[in-house]
Amino acid sequence: MSGNSKKINIEVELDSKNIPTNIKWNATDLEGYDEASCRAMLLSLWDHTQKDTLRLDLWTRDMTVDEMKIFFHQTLVTMADTLENSTNDERISGDMRDFCSYFAEKMEIKE
Repeated sequence: MSGNSKKINIEVELDSKNIPTNIKWNATDLEGYDEASCRAMLLSLWDHTQKDTLRLDLWTRDMTVDEMKIFFHQTLVTMADTLENSTNDERISGDMRDFCSYFAEKMEIKE
């Protein structure tokens, strides 16, 4: 392991039916916060051995449908940015951004 590392910690509080009631996270370089709370998270990890994506998608009961629509839209836009940064493929990233605009329109999200 290299001499530089950072930690990201996620704690999920559950009710008696194992439904998330609170999602808290912190990181060694989370500036201005000891810990942050959120209502939803999408975590994707690439297993290069199995060539498969491992996912953890969680949201609390407090997450509204309108917030979920915005959350998904922002996540899709970020994915388009990440795709362009990692592949230098402006064409497909642009197509993905076009879809993001379509998604926002259909979900009636104001951009």
